[in-house]
Amino acid sequence: MTRGNAARRRPIKGLACHALMLSTLLLAGGCAFGRATLGDDIRQEGVVAIKNGVSTRTDVVARTGAPDRIVQANGRESLPYYRYDLKSSSLLLILVNFSRFNIKSDDLYVLLNREGVVEDVLFGRRTDKPTFRAWLFGE
Repeated sequence: MTRGNAARRRPIKGLACHALMLSTLLLAGGCAFGRATLGDDIRQEGVVAIKNGVSTRTDVVARTGAPDRIVQANGRESLPYYRYDLKSSSLLLILVNFSRFNIKSDDLYVLLNREGVVEDVLFGRRTDKPTFRAWLFGE
């Protein structure tokens, strides 16, 4: 009769072992917080110094630095400047991961006419507003 009892105990031990391993894997997670920036800071003083109808391409580059690219369309140029700021929080589990990202950008567009004189300046500053949100669900 001892052999029969031993045979019955083995599956229970195996099941308990699997349940322990599964619960360990589910609970063995972690949290991660991250921050990243892309692009150079766009200085407010440089943007304010750019005057429509007066400043030239050379003035713009001297005040704000080299643009991220030069876009030409219909004989005119656009000088875009970008800066991105990202903050993230994550809950990392073995089977499922949850993450939340908050990305804001500063965008500067300087539009030049055919003679290389500034026609318009568009500037938006939002990178001072991203926040870490530790709670991943809802606001």
